[in-house]
Amino acid sequence: MSIGNSPEDNFPEDKRPFEEDDRPSIGSALRQARIDAGLTVDDVSNATRVRIAIVQAIEQDDFAACGGDVYARGHIRTLARAVHIDPDPLLTQYAAEHGGRPAPTPAAPLFEAERIRPERQRPNWTAAMVAAIVAVIGFVGFTLFSGGDDGADAKTQTAEGSKPTATKSADRKPDKPADPTPDASDSAIAAAPQDKVTVKVTAPDGRSWISAHDHNGRRLFDGFLDQGDSKTFQDKEKIDLVLGRAGVLQLYVNGKKIDDEFRPGEVARLTYTKGDPEVG
Repeated sequence: MSIGNSPEDNFPEDKRPFEEDDRPSIGSALRQARIDAGLTVDDVSNATRVRIAIVQAIEQDDFAACGGDVYARGHIRTLARAVHIDPDPLLTQYAAEHGGRPAPTPAAPLFEAERIRPERQRPNWTAAMVAAIVAVIGFVGFTLFSGGDDGADAKTQTAEGSKPTATKSADRKPDKPADPTPDASDSAIAAAPQDKVTVKVTAPDGRSWISAHDHNGRRLFDGFLDQGDSKTFQDKEKIDLVLGRAGVLQLYVNGKKIDDEFRPGEVARLTYTKGDPEVG
């Protein structure tokens, strides 16, 4: 298990890097924020999965390697969150310097929809009146022929329906209370398989940014964990973690609670395997 530390980390939304009237370039803002956070280009690349060459190019205000405005905006947002600054001012600055967003396509003229609307058909009142007359005649005839039988049937149904139905309440057994269901996340940790590594991260004391990767470097999660939320990761060999505010988090590895004491705002880099935590 390896642990790495860096300076104090603040909430991204509370940090505004520059005033609009006297602001540096986007690349300079990202580079300065990275340095202030005590992170290297490699650290940012590992945390965001953005290639080192693209990170370096963006810090030099070269967005050609991003592959277009949509990807450039996505990289700016990802890098800003990784170095703990608000991405919105940088995205606004990028839009102003690179022509803004594409204009929406105007809606089709209203007269075109009106032109293709089918002509409304008028109702056939004559046919409706004939059908109504036939229905009335049929109802009157049916009533005259079956009126006598209906009275007798009604009396029979009333007499039969008045008979009470007895129920045997004594034979009814009381309902058995349902067994309490354990919490799903606790059951998953308690039943962690021995041939895999299982890591559960909870945020009981505040909001924190976390990143998790499996043994192949594939990203399992990269984002914020709100207070009260939890995430569980599993791999057959190891789990690599980067915890933005490790002091507000609690870890459970292979069914056991980790009692590491982190400083407030500390960034921790951790790796856990099937044998963690070590016995003794």
